Amino acid sequence: MTIRKLRIILLVFVCAILVALAIWKLVSTTRQTNQFDGQHAYRDVQAQVAFGPRIPDSQGHAKTISYIQVELKKAGWQSKIQATDWKGFAVQNIIAYRTDQTPQVILGAHYDTRLLADQDPGPGRLDPVPGANDGASGVAVLLELARTLPPESIPTWLVFFDAEDNGELAGRQWIMGSNAFVAQLTFKPRAAIILDMVGDKDLNIYIEQNSNSTLVSEIWGTAASLGYKDQFIPSIKYSMLDDHTPFLVAGIPAVDIIDFDYPYWHTTADTPDKVSPNSLQIVGDTLLRWLIAQK
Repeated sequence: MTIRKLRIILLVFVCAILVALAIWKLVSTTRQTNQFDGQHAYRDVQAQVAFGPRIPDSQGHAKTISYIQVELKKAGWQSKIQATDWKGFAVQNIIAYRTDQTPQVILGAHYDTRLLADQDPGPGRLDPVPGANDGASGVAVLLELARTLPPESIPTWLVFFDAEDNGELAGRQWIMGSNAFVAQLTFKPRAAIILDMVGDKDLNIYIEQNSNSTLVSEIWGTAASLGYKDQFIPSIKYSMLDDHTPFLVAGIPAVDIIDFDYPYWHTTADTPDKVSPNSLQIVGDTLLRWLIAQK
């Protein structure tokens, strides 16, 4: 065999390897698309809590805004700050989008935390809430959905609401960020889905009384089809004032996905060890499957 033939054979062999690697990478990437990673979402929870309290105008609040926008950019989303006010208090909502199309679905979660742990049984009542579940869990699910939601899915906005959690403190109201957001809406989306406290290790998501019944049926049905009927419980238990409320008032179908059976609510014990990657996985899987089915 001549040297020339050997070179040709070697070249063909190398090209075959490169093609195989390219195909493997494509298949691998495709395989990972549409797969929500609860562990990755849990790291987002840890990162937010590590910034400290996310009270408006605090360093932790500013760091969280930056973190959310950086993670969104990595995932291929654009974002902008909706800097506005509600009843005299500054609000910084974060709006994320991938196209200029009018969104048909809005997914929302609040990223701020409570100034005082007023439900704490001990001296911690004067300390801020760490907000691992009440705040960070919903944000984490939205960020992981940003990484996994197929680009061809229904036009969607991810909205990270500010100023939700300090009602009845220092003259503030509840849900100021979502009120300010809805007040400036110039269109009506098909649905608004709100996530709040979705990381509890003992996940029990009952139907919130005021939520749109059609959306409830679809989402709880999706959860059941995935084997999550024990976590998405098809019975009404609570009536909540939450970030879904302004949407409902505006005539927009909305649902509040919340586990309010959380013993560490508004206490200093709302820390990452109370949050489960598996719970984040359950909520993320359910919403991802529901969103894909909307196209």
